[in-house]
Amino acid sequence: MQMPKERTRRKKKAKEWYSVIAPPLFGKVKIAETPSDDPEKLIGRNVSISLQELTNDFSKSHIKLQFKIVNVKGLEANTIFIGHAFTSDYIKRMSRRHKSKIDGVFDVVTKDGMRLRIKPSALAGKRILTSQKREIRAVMKNEIEKEAGARNFDDFLKYMLDGELGKSIHRASKKVYPVRRIEIWKSHLLEIPHVEVKVEKAEEITEEVSEEVPEKAEEITEEVSEETPEEIKEESES
Repeated sequence: MQMPKERTRRKKKAKEWYSVIAPPLFGKVKIAETPSDDPEKLIGRNVSISLQELTNDFSKSHIKLQFKIVNVKGLEANTIFIGHAFTSDYIKRMSRRHKSKIDGVFDVVTKDGMRLRIKPSALAGKRILTSQKREIRAVMKNEIEKEAGARNFDDFLKYMLDGELGKSIHRASKKVYPVRRIEIWKSHLLEIPHVEVKVEKAEEITEEVSEEVPEKAEEITEEVSEETPEEIKEESES
């Protein structure tokens, strides 16, 4: 008679609570807590929070920021900014109050090589001609590309979230038509440039060390060769 097999029970690893930390631009404050039994499972998770919660400015309550966890150190999960968007009810109220709305979608590159997709809207109190809409859209494109190219990523984000980018476009668009306001209602990070490990530099370091301390040359060569480029990409919105 065959004896019944003993069931083996796998012990579940206890979950720990991790603090989700905002990027340096937002003060590296704790924006959330999340549990996990493995820190690697946190990588890639998205966290949303309103700009009001970070700045204590009630006028920014309609702006939702989105962050992505990219690394974990100890019990802290560090994030990067990947985009923002206005709340749906704010967008509806904004659209109802104006008779003409000119939307745009533009991919731009900041001074330090960060690629973003920016979505502005120009709002007018009266109906305007199609040709004027086309010209206003061209103004929006030119201003956003100019301002992004003149600033690094953090400076451009601050410029955009503070409303200065919308004001800049508003001033430039007056030459075409006196629109009432310009809003940057959504942005999205397309990709982060990867860090390149240059092999030629590793060889130069190895040669210098081999002349002075031969026994440590192999250790330095291994450390450099094991480093790999890191790249985080976000799929473009349809």
